[in-house]
Order: sequence, then structure tokens, then C-alpha cells
Amino acid sequence: MSELDRIDRNILRHLQADGRLTNADIAAAVNVSPATCHRRTQRLFEEGHITRVMGHVNPRSVNRGTLVMVGVVLDRSTPESFADFEEAVSGMKELLDCHLVAGDFDYLLKIRVNDMNDFNALHTKMLIALPGVRQIRSFFVLKEIKENAPLAF
Repeated sequence: MSELDRIDRNILRHLQADGRLTNADIAAAVNVSPATCHRRTQRLFEEGHITRVMGHVNPRSVNRGTLVMVGVVLDRSTPESFADFEEAVSGMKELLDCHLVAGDFDYLLKIRVNDMNDFNALHTKMLIALPGVRQIRSFFVLKEIKENAPLAF
């Protein structure tokens, strides 16, 4: 990866704030020509500085208004048990994020469901059946204060 200069950082800030901006809009905002902006943006993608551009869907509009954070403790801390768990959760459509963490849990999961009944079904059918799971602790989010905030740099 190349070093990011002031223009690259400004391009990143604008795309992070609004991924729908046109190349011309970004070029004007960062004070470069559209051709220069396009070349720089392409390089930012190619070098992995930008991993994807996506729209944020209102979870309630697609019946996923309930957010649950789930702490998972595995019965063993081995590379094989971690790999088995990670492979099993990778196919869960309700799972937004899965992080291997240090502390009281091995993994912290971020899950979206329609309501508590949906989570109960997911818990009963999938979560407790995941390989190597010893303990699951679920935390229902009462209010989302700040989510998916842009990176500060």
C-alpha cells in the first residue's frame, strides 16, 4: 500500500460520508480534475484502502429491527476449534459481525433479527448447535446511539 496524501484522505472522507457521490462531485470537493480523481480512487480500491462501497438499509424496513450482541465461549481454545466455529458462523444470514476477542468471551457476535421470538428460534436452532460452544450470553440492544460511524483519520 502506498502512503496516503492529503488528497487521498479527502477522497476517502467524502466516499465514507456518501458512497453515492459521483466522481465529478468528489473531484470538485477535493479540488482536483475528474480524471485525476478517478485515477486516485481506482488506486485506492486496488491497493485495498477502500474495501467496498455499500448502501445502509434501514433494518426495520426489512424486519431486522432487533439488534443482539452475543458473547460466545468455546469449550477449547485451539486453532481447530476456532476454525470450526468460524466456518459454521460464516453462513449465518442473521450474523452481521463476528469478532475473535480477548476477555470474557472468545467471540462477540452482532446479530439482527425481527424480534425476540426470532432470536429465540435462532438461539434454539443454530447458536447452541455451533461447534465447540460452551456458553452463550446474549445482550439485547435497547437503543442504538452510534453505529457504523466513519473512521476518523
